[in-house]
Formats: sequence, structure tokens, C-alpha cells
Amino acid sequence: MAPFKNLFTTSINISRTPSFPLPRSRTHCLAIALLLVSLFFFSSASLTNQLPSFLTASSLASSILFAANYISPFSSITSSRTCLVSDSTDSCKLSSVTAMERTRMNSRKEEETDGVIAGLSSCDIFDGNWVLDDSDPVYQPGSCPFLDDAFNCFNNGRPDLDYLRYRWKPHGCHIPRFDGRQMLRMLRGKRMVFVGDSLNRNMWQSLVCALRESVENKSRIFQIEGRREFRNRGFYSFNFVDYNCSIDFVKSPFLVQEWRSSDRRGNRRERLRLDMIQTPSFNYHDADIIIFNTGHWWTHQKTYKGKNYFQEGRRVYNRLEVNEAYQKALRTWAKWVDSNINRSHTRVFFGGYSASHFRRGKWDSGGHCNEERQPITNDTQLKPYPLMMKILESVISEMKTPVFYLNITRMTGYRKDGHPSVYRKPDVHQRTPGIIQDCSHWCLPGVPDSWNELFYAAYLLSYHDLSS
Repeated sequence: MAPFKNLFTTSINISRTPSFPLPRSRTHCLAIALLLVSLFFFSSASLTNQLPSFLTASSLASSILFAANYISPFSSITSSRTCLVSDSTDSCKLSSVTAMERTRMNSRKEEETDGVIAGLSSCDIFDGNWVLDDSDPVYQPGSCPFLDDAFNCFNNGRPDLDYLRYRWKPHGCHIPRFDGRQMLRMLRGKRMVFVGDSLNRNMWQSLVCALRESVENKSRIFQIEGRREFRNRGFYSFNFVDYNCSIDFVKSPFLVQEWRSSDRRGNRRERLRLDMIQTPSFNYHDADIIIFNTGHWWTHQKTYKGKNYFQEGRRVYNRLEVNEAYQKALRTWAKWVDSNINRSHTRVFFGGYSASHFRRGKWDSGGHCNEERQPITNDTQLKPYPLMMKILESVISEMKTPVFYLNITRMTGYRKDGHPSVYRKPDVHQRTPGIIQDCSHWCLPGVPDSWNELFYAAYLLSYHDLSS
């Protein structure tokens, strides 16, 4: 961590307390700014090459990747419309308050924001615990029309709301409350895309609903592809017209290409091409922000067994361990990102494995969680850290492209109370003993709202750094 801290400290000292007199010419200021940017990227490149040598544990990897992406600002953000974090106006114009009063107010706001930023920059925001919090959720249960029935536990009849009374609190720092209006200002003119499985869709819908809550004229939000269940369509997009931004979802549960074909006898065959990225129906490589994930589909029976399913080139493996196949797939994804993503324009995130809580069986063999009403409080009851996430951290550390690792594995491990369970469908007659329960996805509002609060904190760091 020392190289990152030294670089961060140096960059802050140069930008805030220069040891030389700043020239007043705009041309000179621009030249110095370009010099600082060049020095930063040169340092970032050398640090990236050093990553594998000091990547020793999952928590360290999370901190390192957090620091790397914090220092590197979102290059597509412009400072011409900079607003304070707590500013409540969309246009950033001065209100009727006098200039002197406004200056004093802004000074206090900047001090508060600087304190939050300073705390976040030295903290692993994914290392913490859930605390009771009776403040209102970002959006009220049953209020968002964009949710799939499978996630809408309130409308499906779940009688308790205790799962909404917890908030994630990192050890050693404070994360700001999610501010949808500020988030939309930072997303103005941008495209954000979620790529992955239905857990990423969980997070995507959470964000769309949270942002919708902060928009005064909700008729100015358009769903481009129409409302369909996530199993039937591969692309969805919401456009926030007043901010000229879109939040999209692209279904890609493995990130690599899955083939389905039939042989001469009509037998259906499925193969997973570990050496080929899934070809998207809609291009997203040039988006401003991309959040990837993959994990749960690798635990399904056909994938986990790995018999005559994994393929590289013309070779079909008779048997391949799922962890080895997962690593091969991630290396294919990493190579695609390094070759196709413009690192000066697009910020890349990767969501970690979201914990499941099936008791006394798997999802298709009687596993259940409908009686759970409180989070796990004893760390010894947590499941071991998944090997798949260690593989992911190793692959990310070797990439040329900076990737922010949203390490949600441990924080979701505690929340056995937050799943839809039997409340995954609105039909009360389907909540009979022995039905298949959902102990993988999450009720909305619920746990994924905290993922987006952590994403908001990460985004805020980069935005504030550039604005300063």
C-alpha cells in the first residue's frame, strides 16, 4: 500500500500546497495541469506493474484497487458544471442568497465534503458491519414500477420490513448517504452499463429506482426496450432525459460465449466457449462506466460438473474443474477489456460474488430461507471466502486497465434475512411447503441499495478529486 499512499500524498500536496508561485496565465496553468496529469499516469503505469508482488490477501486487493481507481479521476467528467455534493439544484446557479452568505455556506460544505473524502481515501469501504438504522430507505417499498416481480418482496406480500432497517458501516470511516440528485449530476451526458447475471440486474434495478426517486418529473424517464422478465431479454435501458444519461443492463451471465446446438439425432448440446467473449447484441465498450459481474451461474450443476461442457477452440474438455474454467473465462474477459476499452474514457468496475443462504438443501432440492429475519452477527457462521473471488482478484491485478473491485462478498454473507425466499412471486397460492425459494437474489429495496451507496462513494471520490 505504501506506493499508493505516497503517490496520493504527493499528488494532494502538489495540487493544494504548491511550493512554487502559480502563474496567472491560463496557458501556463494548462501546461502545468497537463504536466501533472502526465506524471500521474506515468506513476500509475509503474504501480500497476508492481501489483502482483504485493497482492497478498483479498482485503488488501480490495484496498489497493480502491486506491488505484480513486487516484485516477473519471476523465470524461468536465468541471464546467461542477456542483457541491450537498448542492440541491440541478443548474448549479447561485440562489437568491447573497454572494457573501453563499461563499460562507460553500466553505462549510467544502469542509464537510473534504472530511468525508479524506476518510474514504484511507479506508476499505468493504470491511465493516451492518448497523441498525431507522432512516427511510432511498425509495419506499412498492413505489418503484421498474422492479421485476422476482425482487418486489413488498408487493409479493412479505409482511416484515426489518430487512430494511440495516445500513452498511465500514470500520474506520463514514460513507455518505446516497444522493440521487448529485449522482445524476455526475452522470450527466454519460452512459452507464451493467453487464452480467441477474445479481447485476438486482443492482441495476436498485440504482434505477434510487435515481428515479430523486427526479421530480418522473414522466421524463423512458424505458427504451420495454418491460420484460430478465430471463427472456438480453438488453434493457432507462434514459433520464433531463440529464441526458442512460443506465443499461446487458445480460451476460458467464461473460464468455455460451453455445446451444443440436446434433444429427436432435439431441441438444450446450458448450461454454472459454476463449471467446460473449458477443453483445448492443455495443457497450465505449460507455463511460461499465460494471461487470459473473459468479452464480458457475455454481449450477452442469457448469460445476464440467463434463463435455467447456470448450477452447476445437477442444471440448471431457472434464474440467470449474475453478480452472472460471479462471480461463476471466482471462478471456480481461484480455477483451484491455484490448477494447479506452482507459482514458471508460471506468471499469467488477462486482464480487453475492452470498446465498440456502438451508438444508440447494435451490432445487428444498433449500430455504423464508424464516430468516435478522442478519448473521457471529463471524464464525459466515461461509468461507469463495475461491472464485481469489481467482478474480488475481486476474484483475494483472490487467492493464484499472478495475475497481466491488468486493461485496463479505457484506452480503451476513444478510441471510434479505432474500425474496417465498415472496418471489405475487401469487399467494405458490407459497406452499416445498416450493422453490429464492435465497440468492435480494428484495428491493434492500441489500443492493447498499452496493450502490458504496458505488456512489467511489464515484464521488473521483468526481471530487477532479473538481478540486
